[in-house]
Amino acid sequence: MAKRKRLTPFAEPPASPLQEDSPMFPTYPLGYAGGHTRSAPIADMAGAAAATAAMEEMAATLRQAREQGRMVLALPLPQIEAGHLVRDRIATDPDEMAALVESLRARGQQTPIEVVALGPDRYGLISGWRRLTALRQLLEESGDGARYGSVLALLRQPDQALDAYVAMVEENEIRVGLSFYERARIVAKSVELGVFDSDKSALRALFAAASRAKRSKVGSFLAVVRALDGALRFPETLGERLGLQLAQALEADPTLGPRLAEDLIARPPADAGAEQARLSRALAPAKPSLTAGSEPQETLPGLRLRAERGRLVLEGPRADAALQARLEDWLKTLEW
Repeated sequence: MAKRKRLTPFAEPPASPLQEDSPMFPTYPLGYAGGHTRSAPIADMAGAAAATAAMEEMAATLRQAREQGRMVLALPLPQIEAGHLVRDRIATDPDEMAALVESLRARGQQTPIEVVALGPDRYGLISGWRRLTALRQLLEESGDGARYGSVLALLRQPDQALDAYVAMVEENEIRVGLSFYERARIVAKSVELGVFDSDKSALRALFAAASRAKRSKVGSFLAVVRALDGALRFPETLGERLGLQLAQALEADPTLGPRLAEDLIARPPADAGAEQARLSRALAPAKPSLTAGSEPQETLPGLRLRAERGRLVLEGPRADAALQARLEDWLKTLEW
């Protein structure tokens, strides 16, 4: 009888290559970095699409902010064309410019200028001429391109040139103020360039916030600008009263403008006071011509002039040797 084999009830089964608690498929670390499993391909695509959309939205927001003038740009000074517009301000006060230069040196540029895009890396200046000029002066003096080689600017997109002129005039009216001559000059120049079709439309657009009386005075100064622009050396100092008198005289006498311009160019006045004195004399009523036997005329206090046949006589307490010497020197300069 065959011998039976006894089975041990507590024997452990042989090890199975697959355990119940083991996954059916092994996992692979993402990039072989332990602990993180690779995401499914559809999740990668969704994440990349979301990131791309976010970047495109940010780029569009930045582009819109730039175009709408809400982003301050740092533009190299050589890219700014200061003469893009005919400037309304003729001259700058040296003390004011020196103060601006020192402010920029100490605190940097606090207020951006305004520019319009003209092309790749080219911008036309609308407002901020004094700040741009001061920065260029600092760059020339110091050579510090890192600090003074660029200017903070806001990009504007005027639909028409008239918007740019209005912006320029408004800034100067608010910040520094223009003389009546300078106001009238920018009106005349903008009409000459075809920005406006008439003086009236230019006055209304450029000085919309001004009173009717002020616009009327600016309009009166147009006669002075058109008669003497280029001949006057200190036009920005021409006062309101003298300017209005001069405008009235120019309209009454068409020959006055050419005569005054010729005289101012031929004999340039030394300073603003001398220029205004000459204009005042030109407006003085003409004295009657001297004739032989007429009453002497007082040319200066203490000096009278009378005419006799073939000669002119100066008499009075001031008719002395000093006057004689000055008259002789003056007569030598005359061309006969």
